[in-house]
Amino acid sequence: MAGTVGGPPSIYPTLLYADAKAAIRQLTEAFGFTELSVYEAEDGTVMHAELAQGNGAVMLGSKGRGGTFDAAMKDAGTTGVYVVVDDVDAHHQRAVEHGAEILMPPTDQDYGSRDYMARDREGNLWSFGTYAPALGG
Repeated sequence: MAGTVGGPPSIYPTLLYADAKAAIRQLTEAFGFTELSVYEAEDGTVMHAELAQGNGAVMLGSKGRGGTFDAAMKDAGTTGVYVVVDDVDAHHQRAVEHGAEILMPPTDQDYGSRDYMARDREGNLWSFGTYAPALGG
């Protein structure tokens, strides 16, 4: 069953971008996501894309593509997403090398995590760290 502990994720952050192709490039090159699928309209608009990181994934698409979700997200603000990574410092270095805007360098947190924070090209906040809360069980 989807979403069970050890199974596929049941929550997928979903974002829309003015330039979804540039967002895919930044997320894969700077933040180490793996492109799973990209579905484009004939005009090149990204209708739907899935990018994986570890055992989770995000879905994204182009703003202005039409449909209920696009209309509902029209005036939405930025989003914040937390992603668990094994080596925060190496991940941070990769992001820096690809020109990501770093808001907080790798920092040890009081709750035992090591995190850093970056902003993507369209203002969404991405936090990467070692904190991985146990689910279920």
